[in-house]
Order: sequence, then structure tokens, then C-alpha cells
Amino acid sequence: MRISQATRIGAWLLICLNLLMALGSIWIFMRMSPAIKDIIEQNEHSLEACEDMLASLAMLNDNTISNQAFYVTFEKALERAHNNITEIEEPDAIKLIESEVKSAFEGNIKSKEKTVAAIILLGKINRDAMIKADIRARQFGQAGAWGVVFMAASLFFAGMLFKRNLLRNLVNPVEEIHDVISAYRNGDTMRRCSGADLPADFVSVFHGINEILDQCQSQFTEKNKFFI
Repeated sequence: MRISQATRIGAWLLICLNLLMALGSIWIFMRMSPAIKDIIEQNEHSLEACEDMLASLAMLNDNTISNQAFYVTFEKALERAHNNITEIEEPDAIKLIESEVKSAFEGNIKSKEKTVAAIILLGKINRDAMIKADIRARQFGQAGAWGVVFMAASLFFAGMLFKRNLLRNLVNPVEEIHDVISAYRNGDTMRRCSGADLPADFVSVFHGINEILDQCQSQFTEKNKFFI
């Protein structure tokens, strides 16, 4: 019957929509985690390097040996920052640090000021990048959430449409058949199947049931005539 095929197709469509919504939600959350992780990994290392460089400059004193150790620490932090360039503005700031750091450790006040300013600029670049990445991640999450809402709304309307078609094309005709058979058993032999806008499958079923009831009514009438 075509009605049974349409019902199966509708049921499978709802199942597929549910599965699609579930997979879409999982995909969104799976994309969110790496995005947040990238924010931390790409910029946190540079910020730590900036902190180490500023600490080394702040701890300079008159002890040449200790200053040499601070210089080594500074160079290592600068190398980490150089190997972790993620933003297009970072190379200029790193070049400025590299050009002034030696004079800064030798006691040149202007070079020290320029180095500190460049380090602060480098940290700001990475902080701004983290903020922008966080905004992008949140926008992606919001877009994904609205996508899930859209899929849920589509699923709701598809379910309502499927329910309406199921009632009209299957449930109501079956209830009509049940009511006619129950009426016949209770003595109402004149009740027949009827309905408007019926599927072609149920039109033929209704005609068949009505024909059977008409035959039974005719046979019953003939028997009563014989006894009379």
C-alpha cells in the first residue's frame, strides 16, 4: 500500500533529522574545544616569554656575573618568542628587542626603555590575538547554537506535518473502519464507511467493506423474507 510506504518514509525522515541534529551538535562542541585550545597554545607561550624578559631586565644590578645569567635567561625567552610567532605584527617587535637588548644589558637607559616598550608591545599583540580568537570562538559557538535551534525547529515542524498526515491518511480511516464494524456488531447494520479526502488505498478498502456489509445486509433480508 502506498500509505504504508509514505508512513515509513516519513518515519525515516524524522529519524534522519534527529540524527543530523545530534551529529551537528557534537560537531559544534568538538570544534569549540580545539578553538579554545589554540588560543591558549599559540599565545600563552609568547606571553610567558615576555614575562621572563621583563623579569630579567628588572633584576639587573651591579653584579656582572648575575647580570650575565639574567642575559642568558633573557635570550632564551626571546628565542621562545621568536619560535612562536603567530601574528604578523610580532616580527617587528622582536627585531626591535633584538637590536636593543645588548645595549640595555650594558646599562644604556634609552635602549632599556625601548626594549621594555617592545616587550610590552609584543605582549599586547598576543593578548589582542587571544581576545580576537576568543570572540571568533564565541561567534562560532553562537552560530552553532542557532544552527541547532534551526534544526530543532525544522524537526518540530516536520514532526507536526508527519503527525497531521498520519492522522488524516491512516489513523482517522482506521478509526472509521473500527467504528463501522463496532456499529454493525451492536446491531446498526446500516452504518457504512465514509470520509472525504481519503487516500486511494483506503477508498478501495472502504468500498470493499461497504460491499461486504451490503451483501451481509442483503443475505439477512432474504433470510427474513423466507421465514416470513
